[in-house]
Amino acid sequence: ATTKRAGELLCFNYAHLYALRTSCLRFFTVYGPSQRPEMAIAKFTDLLARGQTVPLYGTGQSRRDYTFIDDIVDGVVAALDLAPKFEIFNLGGSQTTALIDLVHWIAAALGAEARVEMLPEQPGDVPITFADVTKAAELLGYAPKVPIREGLARYVDWYRQQPGSP
Repeated sequence: ATTKRAGELLCFNYAHLYALRTSCLRFFTVYGPSQRPEMAIAKFTDLLARGQTVPLYGTGQSRRDYTFIDDIVDGVVAALDLAPKFEIFNLGGSQTTALIDLVHWIAAALGAEARVEMLPEQPGDVPITFADVTKAAELLGYAPKVPIREGLARYVDWYRQQPGSP
């Protein structure tokens, strides 16, 4: 979080010193086709599809604001079109999902059993992330369209088409 904020301050300075039009975009837990394999949704999907156990840290009640990639792309394009002098925008799904629910919904989309191993909470993990997209809605017309369960179904469909997927 500190390095992200420092980057925003650097962008602010350049925008004001050199009239460089800048939008800083804060993405909230982006997922979708071709995402990095170590990210939760990709990792959990692969484990569940292979009949393996999903490791969950803490109680499984931590919540994230998951955002399907198509919604992020809409926000990025809108920010490019607006080209403000300097603005910071949150781009997220604007709803939260408990980690344990995420696992069960992925399992349901796969038609698999949700096997979970509960592990101790990880230091520094935050209990919740949530995107307040009010400013992005007002200035960019940003409105996330893909609910989490629909996005998971799209991701699972993509996953099943990949070489080597079970």
